[in-house]
Amino acid sequence: MEATHPQKDDEQALRELVDNWLSASKKGDLETVLTMMADDVVFMVPGAEPFGKEAFVTHFKETKGSEIDGRSDIKEIKVLGDWAWMRNHLQVTITPPDGDSMHRSGYVLTIFRREPDGRWVIARDANLLTEK
Repeated sequence: MEATHPQKDDEQALRELVDNWLSASKKGDLETVLTMMADDVVFMVPGAEPFGKEAFVTHFKETKGSEIDGRSDIKEIKVLGDWAWMRNHLQVTITPPDGDSMHRSGYVLTIFRREPDGRWVIARDANLLTEK
């Protein structure tokens, strides 16, 4: 019988969370995206004050009808009990209905927290994407 490796399982769960986030974003599935973030989540992006879940929802709804495509290249994941961090390089293209695509890329540092039900959620996200 093969031994389980909890840290490897957690790393895989975090990789799946990123894949699910990108997939749900592409589909415009806000309800699924919301399940992947903590209620007290804080997002940090260049040129703006940190914001939480409510502002995220407002921004997400503003992109309704846009095509969103993203690719993530995870560089590091470290699991520390019920907390984990990940450094990745993200590329995102957003094409609004008017057809003028916006391309952004850069590094992201994300802190995850394991919820009491065992799910990992995003607790803090420092998104350093800039227009390309």
